[in-house]
Amino acid sequence: MKIRTISIFWIAFIVCVIAATQSQNQVGHAQTPLDIGVCYGMIGDNLPPPTEVIQLYKQYGISKLRLFDPNPAALEALRGSQIVVTLGIRNDDLPGLAASQAAAESWFAINVQPYLNDVVFGYISVGNEVIPGSLGNYVLPVMQFLQNILTARNLANVKVTTVVPANMLGTSYPPSAGAFTAEASNVMVDILKFLSAQKTPLMINVYPYFAYASDPVSVHLDYAQFTATGIVVQDGALGYSNLFDAIVDAFYSAMERAGVADVDVAVSESGWPSAGNGELTTPSLAATYNKNFIQHILVKNGTPKRPNINIEGFIFAMFNENQKAVGVEQNFGLFFPDKTPVYPVFTPPS
Repeated sequence: MKIRTISIFWIAFIVCVIAATQSQNQVGHAQTPLDIGVCYGMIGDNLPPPTEVIQLYKQYGISKLRLFDPNPAALEALRGSQIVVTLGIRNDDLPGLAASQAAAESWFAINVQPYLNDVVFGYISVGNEVIPGSLGNYVLPVMQFLQNILTARNLANVKVTTVVPANMLGTSYPPSAGAFTAEASNVMVDILKFLSAQKTPLMINVYPYFAYASDPVSVHLDYAQFTATGIVVQDGALGYSNLFDAIVDAFYSAMERAGVADVDVAVSESGWPSAGNGELTTPSLAATYNKNFIQHILVKNGTPKRPNINIEGFIFAMFNENQKAVGVEQNFGLFFPDKTPVYPVFTPPS
């Protein structure tokens, strides 16, 4: 009887300790970080200060952030956060930076060097959607200058890349026929060779929403939203149940067609607006797409063409911005400027 009483006491004690520990872990702690990113647009003039924004990322366990330009207030707020940052270079800065190694050194000294001890940089993206276009020829020289800087400083964990749009594909259907436009091809071949040598992915913006919105009769909603239950598009031996994979594989095919077959991709933007285009843009549709996009990225199954590989992904964007933002992009946000969710995607902070 005495042994049984002691055993019950210790069982009760252990249960209490476990319960107290679990309670302590939940109070005031961020959610378990998710291997997913969200773009932090700063165009609107109704947004909370960067310190509060970074805290919001941490509260919801968002582990990666894409910053479109080196905003000093945002970079200061990121100090010590452990959030992995993709830092963009403003498109207008590319011609000046491509002029000389010294110009790139100066940019790095101002926008990256002061933060290296406290901010985790994953990528520096040289321009946003400038290929194809008049600024495309400046991308590779800037990438090369920045790589020289990173190599000299032994910063192997920071990768240099660029962000390209889906309209860089002259052909995207079927995925196996993917090919760059002639204008894009002229600059992409050498950029891809650079990325291959550095083992760095090309960043691509992938929006099934725009394909669906442009032709909702031919592009089925379930195919655009990851909700189809079977194969929708058969391309030779490969079957596609979602448009996202088809677009990504069209990029892979285009790179192979350009003569470079060993460059991976990272999805620098994807999302679905919650308003702005009638019944095609509702909070429910936006929530469905983004939840499924996150799950698709987290399972790391790759695509039919390149299965079982990790593709990094970023949702566009953190906030619904006000009229200062451009067009329908106002409605791509996960949060309102008051930091309340537009619709539920991430687990609320405990």
